[in-house]
Amino acid sequence: MIGAVFPAFSVFWTLLLPLLVGSTPISQDLFPTDCSDVYANGQTLSGVYTIYPTADTPVQVYCDMGCGESQTEDGNWTVFQRRMDGTVNFYRPWGHYKKGFGNKYGEYWLGLENLYQLTRNRKYELRVDLQDFEGVSVYARYSYFSVESEAEGYKLHISGFTNGGAGDSLELSNGQKFSTFDKDQDSNEEGNCAKSYLGAFWYNKCHHANPNGIYLWGKDGTLFAIGNVWYHWKAYDYGLKYIAMKIRPVS
Repeated sequence: MIGAVFPAFSVFWTLLLPLLVGSTPISQDLFPTDCSDVYANGQTLSGVYTIYPTADTPVQVYCDMGCGESQTEDGNWTVFQRRMDGTVNFYRPWGHYKKGFGNKYGEYWLGLENLYQLTRNRKYELRVDLQDFEGVSVYARYSYFSVESEAEGYKLHISGFTNGGAGDSLELSNGQKFSTFDKDQDSNEEGNCAKSYLGAFWYNKCHHANPNGIYLWGKDGTLFAIGNVWYHWKAYDYGLKYIAMKIRPVS
């Protein structure tokens, strides 16, 4: 009986000790950093999984593996923002955008701190998938994506645009800090872009993209730029049916 207990105790400490002292790299099998690690561990169907942007912070996220429900090229994408039906309110304060909110099976925002932790140690690319209410799908892709720390305003860095029909509506956001209605960090000296356009994003003066704006059901010429719009594809008066922003590591 004693001999059976000691091996189990030994295994327990083998797994726990690295977490306590931080002296040994943590296994990506036990603690996947992102969806690419989940995929490498044999989970190849798209769906909700648990990742660890930091060793002690489990986070649920939707993984687009390129098969199953989703068919994005190659897979391994960690989805950090998704709009699809207007069921989640995205007009929220700073604290919500820092920590994340929503339903990982539906609409959600993963959290700025999680994005910082993910991108601080690995190089990532970004893909933005868009769909209108007529069923047409396009995308924009960027070969580099990173987010700085909260002390730096979660400043965005993107580059290496590839056009998948959407056009580059994030160019203005490059180098900008994140803004919400209660934390104005944009480059607009005449007001708060988040308040003016009912969203939260890496605004400049103010935007060409407002993925977190009000969910509008298609075109409405009486409204200007307050919806979940992507200017270089559908201009400022068309709210998109579907928007998903996703990242994956690159060599």
